[in-house]
Amino acid sequence: MTDLRETVRTRYAAAARAAATDAAGCCDSCGCGEPQFGSVLYGRDIAGLPQTAVAASLGCGNPTAIADLRTGEVVLDLGSGGGIDVLLSARRVGPTGRVIGIDMTDEMLELARRTCADAGVDNVEFVKGYIEELPIPDGSVDVVISNCVINLSVDKPRVFSEIARVLRPGGRLGVSDVVAEDHLSPEARAERGSYVGCIAGALSVAEYRHALSGVGLVDVEVELTHQVADGMHAAIIRARRA
Repeated sequence: MTDLRETVRTRYAAAARAAATDAAGCCDSCGCGEPQFGSVLYGRDIAGLPQTAVAASLGCGNPTAIADLRTGEVVLDLGSGGGIDVLLSARRVGPTGRVIGIDMTDEMLELARRTCADAGVDNVEFVKGYIEELPIPDGSVDVVISNCVINLSVDKPRVFSEIARVLRPGGRLGVSDVVAEDHLSPEARAERGSYVGCIAGALSVAEYRHALSGVGLVDVEVELTHQVADGMHAAIIRARRA
């Protein structure tokens, strides 16, 4: 498990270094450079953002567009990477709100902090940590977002427990992630792509629903958006803490 986490960290460190040197942020992470992943999925939302944040985007959707963020809210971004979703969230919650990015990769954290400073955004904070062990107090955030990161976790049940722990009552989850059709076994998923490519580690639709309900979240929705491999899809996942 530790080796797999280090493999993921190494790949995303390489992506951060590439983005910082204007190499379009590409490595072998999450199908970088393919239309199913990356900044193309944000449409016009990326207008005016620093190029480094755009280049480092390796996600499979635009969670800030689905989370219904509101002025003054506290938002937590799991696996914040180069900071694109933190920047977009900061716009939506305004100066009275706050956005926290959590990432385990020093290179991504450095890139994100520099990018937000260059953009003049000061209602954000980046913290080093694992999404399985969030350094965040209980019941302290209004919204949890994430972009194609939960599928990379080495302990997904722990991630979902942590999400439920940090959300305030009535708080919301709005993430983009890769999910598998229910008929695909874990072995079949691995045949379609690598773990660091956001395929082999994906949960099925039913597994995602069960996991979120199992930690007490309600109104769970899993909406498929586009195919990323045979039987594998990017999806919008929403839920709420009662």
